Amino acid sequence: QVQLVESGGGLVQAGDSLRLSCAASGHTFSTYTMAWFRQAPGKEREFVGSISSSGRSSYYEDSVKGRFTISRDNAESTVYLQMNTLRSEDTAVYYCAARPSSGALVYTATNKYDYWGQGTQVTVSS
Repeated sequence: QVQLVESGGGLVQAGDSLRLSCAASGHTFSTYTMAWFRQAPGKEREFVGSISSSGRSSYYEDSVKGRFTISRDNAESTVYLQMNTLRSEDTAVYYCAARPSSGALVYTATNKYDYWGQGTQVTVSS
């Protein structure tokens, strides 16, 4: 059983930064591709970005490129989402997700990920 626990959400102003963390347990973290998704009220859950099992490569959705950075610490079984220059449209519940390593392949669909955290709320006021 894999458990994922997000933390770090909160209320910030537009232009501020925030770092989310996702602590994993119950599996060999370094063998899993990790991703962040978000879901705004009334909208479907959408892909934000992902990072390979080694941490050497990452991929981002267009609207967050250059503002968000995903990193991971395999020794600590934790993945991070650094969010800079936040906008009101970034307001959402943010989820981390895991799937067995996909190598160079990037999956953006929710049904490609096997494990999910409970989510953490990020609210950006304008």
